[in-house]
Amino acid sequence: MKDGKFIAFGFITTFVASALFLSSSVFAKSEAPLAAQIGENRLNALAKYTKVIQTVEQYYVDDQNISDIIDKSLEGLLTNLDAHSSFMNKKKYKDMKIQTEGEFGGLGITVGMRDGALTVIAPIEGTPADKAGMKSEDIILKINEKSTLNMTIDEAVGIMRGKPGSKIELTVVRKNEQKPLTIEIIRDIIKIDSVYTKKIEESDILYIRVTNFDKKVTEEVQSAIIKHKGSMKGLILDLRNNPGGLLNQAVGLTDLFVEDGVIVSQKGRLERENQIYNATKTGTFTDIPLVVLINGGSASASEIVSGALQDHKRAVLIGQKSFGKGSVQVILPIGNEEALRLTVARYYLPDGRTIQAKGVEPDIEVFPGEVVVDKDQFSIKESDLKKHLEGQLEKIDEKVTKDKKEEKKNKKLITKDDILKDIQLKTAIDTIKVLTITNGFH
Repeated sequence: MKDGKFIAFGFITTFVASALFLSSSVFAKSEAPLAAQIGENRLNALAKYTKVIQTVEQYYVDDQNISDIIDKSLEGLLTNLDAHSSFMNKKKYKDMKIQTEGEFGGLGITVGMRDGALTVIAPIEGTPADKAGMKSEDIILKINEKSTLNMTIDEAVGIMRGKPGSKIELTVVRKNEQKPLTIEIIRDIIKIDSVYTKKIEESDILYIRVTNFDKKVTEEVQSAIIKHKGSMKGLILDLRNNPGGLLNQAVGLTDLFVEDGVIVSQKGRLERENQIYNATKTGTFTDIPLVVLINGGSASASEIVSGALQDHKRAVLIGQKSFGKGSVQVILPIGNEEALRLTVARYYLPDGRTIQAKGVEPDIEVFPGEVVVDKDQFSIKESDLKKHLEGQLEKIDEKVTKDKKEEKKNKKLITKDDILKDIQLKTAIDTIKVLTITNGFH
């Protein structure tokens, strides 16, 4: 790769010239000896790197193309920085751009590295992985018959993507399961609906589920609130198994509920990466009791929203500790066909705490599961008596009954049976009722 060699040698020549200049002016400035030493160290490091590449090219058992050697060395460099940085060759860069367009052939799971293991952050609702039973915090041991040991995230994603309709087999370790599980999934085109709005049966509580932070999340949530604001007494924002997405949407969603102050800040080594995102008063809903549901699959943008609302004491967080992904990655193209995904900063919540590797702790910890219902078969209620008085509730308007049946049919209503299957949601509903009473909301 002539161009690559030319750049490398030009780079070294520049450092040689710099080192000579520093040597000639060593007595002119007191900082010169230190600068010369730094320049010499860099030259030695570059010389070592060049020698290793030449040695591999010359002596390795199989013939190696110089371009492949450089690519592999770059992959090793980036993956050893942190779990989210990576080098993207032509194919990986193309795949990444396809994914960001919002439609691709795959499984519908977001993965990350946790303690060196390929871990499911969250299955995306309604996708093949979700329907097949994949869960947050599943550890993927094998993809088909290939071990994920020492596999990068990009490699794993590349294998899991494929032609829609084709099969893939994942071997996973799941908490509380005695042996690994084998899950077969049929790939499909992944189309992501980010916002689902439902009403809670026999209540004035609105339920909004955000599955990921794409470019329309803030707009869709705002529209749903405006539409139902006159009739709702509380809002449940469900961010469980939401792996994140666009930062500006996380900021925008939080800004819907916070009038002023810091929402999130990011700090990096370079001054340009230091940013502070503040709330604005315009368009803020301050009079709606708010509960946010989170779990181990809530990551990145989800953690920004939930953590900021918690710090501003604007919402009650219910569920389990979030994933703990609080770093900022940017895509830096190298030419037209390759790029680096590089971690450049960390996120910090309004009170100054970091999300990275720590996550967000809920205000009320509730483990997932069904609501335990103890039916007393021997109790007698007024309605069981032969001559009981008819209550007003028995005279239900036909139109209301018809509307509820239509909502159930269209899956826009969360029924009592749905609530009993989800104790975290049940706790959120009860909390909204308490907030409504204690804070005097009507």
